Amino acid sequence: DGSLVELNAWCEMSPPLSGLFVDSDFAAKVSSLVHGGDTQLALLSDNISWQRPVDICASPSLFSEKNRLNLGKQGILGDCWFICACTALQKYDRLLGQVFPDGQCTWTDPNYLGQFTCRFWRFGRWVEVTIDDNLPCLGNKLCFSHCQDQGAFWLPLLEKAYAKLHGCYEALWAGQVADALVDLTGGLVERWFLGSEDESGREKLFSKLVSLKDRCAMCCSVLHNRERVVELGEPHAYTITDIQHVVTKGCKDLLLLRLHNPWGRSSWAGSWCKGDDGWNDLDPKDSTQLLSGVQEGEFWVEKQEFLQEFDEVTIAFPCSHEGHLQSIWTDSLLLYKQQIYGSWVKGHSAGGSRNNITFSENPKFWLRVKEPSEVFLSLMQIPHGGVEIPEPVHGVYRRNLRLNRTAFNAVGFHVWKVEKRRFKLQKTLSSLPLAGTSSHCYDRQLHLCCNLSPGYHLLIPSIFLREAEGNFLLHILSTGNITLSECAPSWDMSSASAYLTCGMWETQELRGQWKKGSNAGGSRNFDSYTINPCFPFSVPDGAPQIRLTLRQQHSGEKCHAIGFHVYSVTSNESVISNSLEPCVKCIPHSHCQEVSKLCVLPPGQYTLVPSTYLPDQESNFTVTIATKIERKPIQSLETLGKVLQEVSFVSVMK
Repeated sequence: DGSLVELNAWCEMSPPLSGLFVDSDFAAKVSSLVHGGDTQLALLSDNISWQRPVDICASPSLFSEKNRLNLGKQGILGDCWFICACTALQKYDRLLGQVFPDGQCTWTDPNYLGQFTCRFWRFGRWVEVTIDDNLPCLGNKLCFSHCQDQGAFWLPLLEKAYAKLHGCYEALWAGQVADALVDLTGGLVERWFLGSEDESGREKLFSKLVSLKDRCAMCCSVLHNRERVVELGEPHAYTITDIQHVVTKGCKDLLLLRLHNPWGRSSWAGSWCKGDDGWNDLDPKDSTQLLSGVQEGEFWVEKQEFLQEFDEVTIAFPCSHEGHLQSIWTDSLLLYKQQIYGSWVKGHSAGGSRNNITFSENPKFWLRVKEPSEVFLSLMQIPHGGVEIPEPVHGVYRRNLRLNRTAFNAVGFHVWKVEKRRFKLQKTLSSLPLAGTSSHCYDRQLHLCCNLSPGYHLLIPSIFLREAEGNFLLHILSTGNITLSECAPSWDMSSASAYLTCGMWETQELRGQWKKGSNAGGSRNFDSYTINPCFPFSVPDGAPQIRLTLRQQHSGEKCHAIGFHVYSVTSNESVISNSLEPCVKCIPHSHCQEVSKLCVLPPGQYTLVPSTYLPDQESNFTVTIATKIERKPIQSLETLGKVLQEVSFVSVMK
């Protein structure tokens, strides 16, 4: 928080400025509004002007003194998903203070700068985004988000910072509420698809909603047209602002949910809408209390109709007073965190789903659980161009300009419990995983909840299609102590795998070094050849092919001339003499980073001797021994999830 502290100190100590801060990285021009012109916003961009809050209203403030008037309203930008997440967040001071830090100079401060800093959690760390307070307007009114109290500006400023983070306002057109909640909280978010649950499952979810209503940010969505949710030609998101139990005059128990439409108008035409006869069935005190708190755009829905008309509930995990995430299922503190970045690279680590025999090529990670733990394993896709995670900066963090509706890959991941010292990859992958996603899905982030026992667990994230590329963040939270590390690749897939024919291969990677004066003996032309490193290996029965690969650390012009020989030996032979004839030769020595030989060897014991052509040439190197195994492929029927894309196209609201 050093940069923000310095800014606050400047506010208090510096003399008034003759001019206000102007953000040249996100200037008040069309390029900050649209890029590509793929939305309706492009039609209006030339008519949009930029004004500061002091020019829009007489007494601007960050927040309204009446908390309920801080509810957000959507403008002409199709970002209901972001507005709903912000509205859900504003009930919780600690979470809101995390993204909109306290102590910033505002319009009533004598040293007001016209400058604000917001924070967002982006792919594993918090990023600061600094903006000026020039806001897009049509006429003399904000044309994008605003609050019920139009003198409160926390929401349009937060929206501007989020737009800067993405490159322009248009990049916020259409998205997922879950993604916004993750970026605003830095925590875990679950999506409950109500249609996929049976009656007992839905009752369990509603019981959980009631217990968490004062501790969690909650939203819901309509993904298909509904009879009672009128005026919505496209999928739309809402914020759940309250849940209450009521008892009718006939002693019937009801559960009512208060929802907020970010459009700022009620769109509910079912029971318990304004003026409905159902309110007459309640005690007048109860109905008056429930209706008096309703703000513009809010309405009450009874549980059964909610299940019929709404498709999804999105809920962020709660935090303790100390700032630790808590499980929504057990309330246990998730005290331990680990994360690591990875990539699926074509020809290297993009093995596809378990339907493919290349599944084992996917990135692999060790999760060591040190005590019985409730563990949440989160996989987040990082869009192309958003791989580099910046340190806190005041400039713009621009990924490649891609709208949120750009499709992600269909991803999933699986977990196996293994004994690390006796670990055999193909045998493990042929068995059923301990846990895994039921299907690959297109969400930016997905997670699994597992109760894991102490020991080593193998984690493999995958894209459904083989050879599809992408970057990801693996983020683990646990109630018990854990460690997370990447499995060392069994061999260099970028080169050696190109030589392998189809089938099942077991690989062994051996590392070594030629060191001058010790074991850099050169080729067989020199008497010192026998001091070269030796690598014993065995060929089992039924191994039709062996691929032997030698790869040196040096590359380009620094490459040594390298090669290798293989000798058939007995179990008690440990020294290779110059008189012993090799059974496999990979010569002449070649000035390249890697040499390889595909051969057929009878079962038995062998020793591989790698060498440089000249003695006393130093380098680290890797020897890879790949043995083709005649084994039935893994039987798996992974499925591809449906493309679920929450979008919100909204015409100009007058």
